[in-house]
Amino acid sequence: MSNESFPLKLEGGDVPMVRFDRVTKQYGDLTVLDSLDLDVKANEMVAIIGPSGSGKTTVLRMLMGLELIDEGVIYVDGQPMTHMEKNGRLVRAGQKYLRRMRSSIGMVFQQFNLFPHMTALQNCMEAPVQVLGLSRKEARERSLELLKLVGLDDKMDQYPARLSGGQQQRVAIARALAMRPKIMLFDEVTSALDPEIVGEVTQVIRKLHDEHSLTMLMVTHQMGFARDISDRVCFFYEGKIAEQGSPEQLFDNPRNERTAMFLSAVLEAD
Repeated sequence: MSNESFPLKLEGGDVPMVRFDRVTKQYGDLTVLDSLDLDVKANEMVAIIGPSGSGKTTVLRMLMGLELIDEGVIYVDGQPMTHMEKNGRLVRAGQKYLRRMRSSIGMVFQQFNLFPHMTALQNCMEAPVQVLGLSRKEARERSLELLKLVGLDDKMDQYPARLSGGQQQRVAIARALAMRPKIMLFDEVTSALDPEIVGEVTQVIRKLHDEHSLTMLMVTHQMGFARDISDRVCFFYEGKIAEQGSPEQLFDNPRNERTAMFLSAVLEAD
C-alpha cells in the first residue's frame, strides 16, 4: 500500500467520524466486503440492513478491530485506524496503535456478554479500572451515573441472572459507555428481546445519542427498529452498499430492485 493511494490523514471541512476507504475482506475465495466505501458523519445514526452473509456484522467487527481487513483503510475521526504512518507511508497498524485507536469505540452485542459473577455496577466498573486506570471511586461514580441514565440505578447490586433481557441489554450499553467512546456499535441489540422490550431499548439509545453526541452504527434485522432510530439506512448486498438513504426514502420508495425484494420478503415475514 502506498501513500499515493490513501491519505495519511483526512483533512478538510467535513471530515467523517468513520470512513471505510475501498475496504475489502475475504475468507478464502469468499469476498465478504468488496471495495467498500462508507462515510459516517459525527453524531450520525446509521442503520445497516441486508440479507445474511451480506457483510453487515463484518463492518462492525473490523471497525472494532476484531477482524483484520485485506485491502483499503479504515479511518476514525480523520486518523487511519487499520494503518499507521511510518516514514511517510501507511503500513499495517501494530497492536499497541490499534488498542489506542479503538479505545474511542464501544460495542454492544446481541447476547449482552455480561460477566455473570459481577453485579450490574461491577460490570460497568471493570473496564474503566483495568483499561483506563481509573480509581475505583471514579469508576463507581461514572458507572452509577450511566446506570441512572439507562434507568437501572436501582438494579446496581443485581447479578445478570436476576435481570430481564432488556435490563441486561441496558447494562451492556452502560458498560460500553463507561469507556467514554466517540462511536457506538450495536450488533443486533434488539434481536434477543421480546417485542414489547424493543421500544424500551430504542428509547435508551436515542437518549444516549441526544445527550452524549455519539456517532452510532447499528446492524439489525428488525426493520421497525431501523426505521425508528436511524438518520440513514444502508442496504448491504454481496459485500457492497446497494442502496442508502433516509428511512422514509429507503423503506417507502426503494430505488434498487434488490432492496425492494429484500424489504418485501422481510416485512411480509413480520
